[in-house]
Amino acid sequence: METNQNEHTPGPDSKAAEFGATGLQPQDQPIDQTLTTRQGHPLTNNQNIRTVGNRGPATLENYAFLEKISHFDRERIPERVVHARGAGAHGVFEAYGTVGDEPITKYTRAKLFQQKGKQTPVFVRFSSVIHGGHSPETLRDPRGFAVKFYTEDGNWDLVGNNLKVFFIRDAMKFPDLVHAFKPDPITNRQDGQRIFDFISNTPDAMHMITFLFSPWGIPANYRLMQGSGVNTYKWVNQAGEGVLVKYHWEPVQGIKNLTQEEAEQIQAKNFNHATQDLFDAIESGNFPKWELCVQIMSDGEHPELDFDPLDDTKIWPTDQFPFLPVGMMTLNKNPENYFHEVEQVAFGTGVLVDGLEFSDDKMLQGRTFSYSDTQRYRVGTNYLQLPINAPRKHVATNQRDGQMAYHVDTAPGQNKHVNYEPSSLNGLKQPAATAPDHMPQVSGRLIRQPIDRTNNFKQAGERYRLFEDWERDDLINNLVNTLQPVEKHIQDKMIELFTQCDEDYGRRVREGLQNANPNGQEALGQGRPIGAAHTNEAVKEAEEIAHSAQPY
Repeated sequence: METNQNEHTPGPDSKAAEFGATGLQPQDQPIDQTLTTRQGHPLTNNQNIRTVGNRGPATLENYAFLEKISHFDRERIPERVVHARGAGAHGVFEAYGTVGDEPITKYTRAKLFQQKGKQTPVFVRFSSVIHGGHSPETLRDPRGFAVKFYTEDGNWDLVGNNLKVFFIRDAMKFPDLVHAFKPDPITNRQDGQRIFDFISNTPDAMHMITFLFSPWGIPANYRLMQGSGVNTYKWVNQAGEGVLVKYHWEPVQGIKNLTQEEAEQIQAKNFNHATQDLFDAIESGNFPKWELCVQIMSDGEHPELDFDPLDDTKIWPTDQFPFLPVGMMTLNKNPENYFHEVEQVAFGTGVLVDGLEFSDDKMLQGRTFSYSDTQRYRVGTNYLQLPINAPRKHVATNQRDGQMAYHVDTAPGQNKHVNYEPSSLNGLKQPAATAPDHMPQVSGRLIRQPIDRTNNFKQAGERYRLFEDWERDDLINNLVNTLQPVEKHIQDKMIELFTQCDEDYGRRVREGLQNANPNGQEALGQGRPIGAAHTNEAVKEAEEIAHSAQPY
């Protein structure tokens, strides 16, 4: 006989109704480890489905089995289009109360930064960008570095990468970029020819390509890499005055990168090495830390610079705009369930709190729509009611219903018949502003044009010259390996672009390709995964060295 649980179920106005925001169950916690169905029914036989005789056939009323298998069939939500492979952890951010040597109130009124020692809970998700959910963590790829701050004013998401620049500066090109780096739609293989076909026609990518094909394209693990907001944001103070900012996470543990050969050696032994490293470090009490630093620039076009400060293919030089520390983040708790937390966590660049603002950065504004839109598709309309995504404060909205709505965002004493505003019937009320809005002046024609100061090659050349010898050697080796099978007109265009970055850079790639094709034969037009060599030999070798077996 099924137990009637109504007498144990709290009413809708009880504390337990906040289950969606707190993660607590809306009933008494179990006192033993009894296996149950999702309806709470004890499952007394989890070994056999119900059949006519022990050989079958099965009956349709196998409810426990049908519930179990139908949930299993739906265990995976759609994989992220980008950043599918990830690992995550909980932690805390502790503010310094200053930015460099100045009071932080001079620049921002965001409450999480104001007081020295103030702690804000965080959840961080690290990821790789292009490859799928179970891809090796040694592949050459940018790494995502996304931080959710559960502040007293609601959530703030700082969504970025390990590298401080990006391939493109206009959001219109983002789907094209990702398509070029994703597997070929016919062969289902990542293809260097497709990648460099796109890059050879996208000179703004040269700075990022110089980073990506060097050892900086394969961090040793998540603990030993930097993070960056990449885009330009704004800080706004109590007077409504704004400044441009860039965010940087600097690992206290240090920074380490891998060459292509070293990464391949690790991949042969463990394709989950970065996830394991993060989990094991936290489990053992070796909590990783990152210092959050910002660069600050007055809001404006800055014609004295040879680049546009809103261009995310550029780095702000630290001699002019130094890194100013504002706080320390420590990751100190592993997820209790990977899917519940790491897979369902949802970030968006538009998730800002008072005192933090957007800049006019065209990539940032495109991301701000895209990120939250993809979470509604991937996780569901009510993804913000999931405990990992819900703010650590009371939420009251007039948004209702939708797929998987499991509580209503009402305020205590609110007239629950009213789900609109304004109202004189005790509905939700708009609060008064506590500080003036930031109101930048905007004027100009509505146009579709690139920025004026593209300067695609200078910083890429500077980065090439700043590399150590072993980093330059690995960069050239990886570029040559990827370009060697690519059609010659693409090779020639890439050599031209590398030469505009630095003459030695272009010369070494050209000579490397000549040595790879000593007889000057035409390239095959069949690209490889980025950085990899001898891929065709590996296909043949798999059959040649394999051990024969008899059928059974």
